[in-house]
Amino acid sequence: MATEEGTESRPPLDEVMEDIRGELVRRVAAADRDANREIYDALENE
Repeated sequence: MATEEGTESRPPLDEVMEDIRGELVRRVAAADRDANREIYDALENE
């Protein structure tokens, strides 16, 4: 399969993996905020 230079054709699996990584980052960030809610609230009120 020949590809032209300059075109960025990503396999569908790469796109899916990027979506999964993004979702994991969002979930970890939300869990961190929930677990450390008191600290975030204290910083917000300074």
